[in-house]
Parts: sequence; C-alpha cells; structure tokens
Amino acid sequence: MSDEHERPDGAPSENADEIEKTGSATLQTGHSSIHCLTIIGQIEGHQVLPPQNKTTKYEHVLPQLAAIEETPDIDGLLILLNTVGGDVEAGLAIAELISGMRKPTVSLVLGGGHSIGVPLAVSARRCFIAPTASMTIHPVRLSGTVIGVSQTMAYFEKIQRRIVDFVCANSRIRPETFRELMLRTGELTNDVGSVLYGREAVELGLCDELGSLRDALSCLHAMIDEERREEHA
Repeated sequence: MSDEHERPDGAPSENADEIEKTGSATLQTGHSSIHCLTIIGQIEGHQVLPPQNKTTKYEHVLPQLAAIEETPDIDGLLILLNTVGGDVEAGLAIAELISGMRKPTVSLVLGGGHSIGVPLAVSARRCFIAPTASMTIHPVRLSGTVIGVSQTMAYFEKIQRRIVDFVCANSRIRPETFRELMLRTGELTNDVGSVLYGREAVELGLCDELGSLRDALSCLHAMIDEERREEHA
C-alpha cells in the first residue's frame, strides 16, 4: 500500500514537499481549493533567530500571500496560528497583507496567540479560537540598547497605537478595553498584560467564534460559496 504522501513513482508529493519547506499546503477538494498557512513560533523579522527556535519568516510569508491572492486556482486561505510573539514590524506587515486580501480568509488560534499573534489572528475575515487556546496581550517590548529619553517613550506609544488601531479595526473589541488589558497589572507574573482564554476572547470581541478545524473549514467553504454566488449574480 503506497504512502498517501508519495506519488506512484515513490517520490514525495508536491504537497508533502510544500509542507516540509514552508509549513503550508494547498488542499484540493471536490468543493474548492484552500491554501493552509501555518504561523508558528516567533515571527522572525530583520534579525535571524537562533536555529533551535521555531520561527515564521516574514520574507517567506509576504510573497506567499501575494501569490495566493493572485492564483486563480486557490479559492480561500486558512491560517493556523500558534505563536509566541516576535518582531512587531514583521508581524504587522503580514497582518496588513492578510486583512487586505480579496479572497476569503479564516484564522484559527490553536494553543496561543501571543503579543503580535493577536493582530495576525484578527486580520482574517473571520477569526476562530479553540476553547483551550489563549491570547496574550501586553505592551510593546524593545530588545537591545534603549535610550533613556522622552522620545523613546513617545515611540513606544506610537507603536502601541498602531497595534491597538489595527486590532480594534479588525475585531469587535473596544479600544479602551484592549488598552486596559494591555496595561493590566497583577495577572502576569513579573509582567504587565493579560491572558484571555477561548471563551473570554470571544465574549470581549477579540475573536469571532469558539471553534475547531471543522468549524473554521465550514466557515471558509461557506464564504467561498457566497463569493461564487456574487460573481454569478
């Protein structure tokens, strides 16, 4: 019996090769064609992280998203998220591209959406979160040399404003609620911020629905069907 990930000649299938190289795959079904993109570990920006770190490289994801948008054979995008934060600029760049796509997009938070993972989660047209998953919200951090002047704090505030504006524009959470969660004390050990678990994230309007892979795929298929009906109307 042949391996489902191999072609009849014994060579790895294109999908298996794509998963191994980029952590993504295009799923062909009788109903539609969906591209599955995984965003895991740390979002790697302009600095290369140590090889033992699980990373999502933004220079790989950005052209991939452009290709998905322009490929007529792909009907929709499913984003699977389990992140621990990372480069803010790189994460926002990915989130902006996803939010600007014409094709149907659905995200599913699994495990955790930490820091910059929050804008990435809400960037999709519909955001699901698993009941056991969490969203960690905290202020912006800066590694390396920090100059102790008022301009540094003003710069931090501008970055945080960009994140708050993006998250609130792409979800139902109120800006004042999001800022309060970001600056809350006493919840995280030796840190400032909040952790929201599945149901609470939905109740506060950060995510749209509780759900699993089945729910996310059903929603994406429904969105694709709606797009097709509008095209033929």
